[in-house]
Amino acid sequence: QVQLVESGGGLVQPGGSLRLSCAASGRTFSSYTMSWFRQAPGKEREFVAASKWSGDTTYYEDVKGRFTISRDKTKNNVYLRMNSLKAEDTAVYYCAAAPAGRTSYYSGLAYDYWGQGTQVTVSS
Repeated sequence: QVQLVESGGGLVQPGGSLRLSCAASGRTFSSYTMSWFRQAPGKEREFVAASKWSGDTTYYEDVKGRFTISRDKTKNNVYLRMNSLKAEDTAVYYCAAAPAGRTSYYSGLAYDYWGQGTQVTVSS
């Protein structure tokens, strides 16, 4: 049974940092694109960052320079380091996995597996 389990969310002040983790199990994900999405209240889910199966990374424009995605393929883990957090970063953050070859990784439709989400709240 495939599972993606996120952790590391919480309440942080503006300008602060958090590190999200996603532990994947049930299969080997080394050939998968692993990504982070987020959904704020009343808004649609949006792409945040991807660690492609090829090793490349890509980011949503609004988080470039502040967020860093990384992965440990030996442990099937993916991480999202978030610095200089803003109130507008408040959302539920989801980890997702898509098989190699799916190029529309900005779209949630490309992903076969999802975690349950972890809440990130940026507030003073």
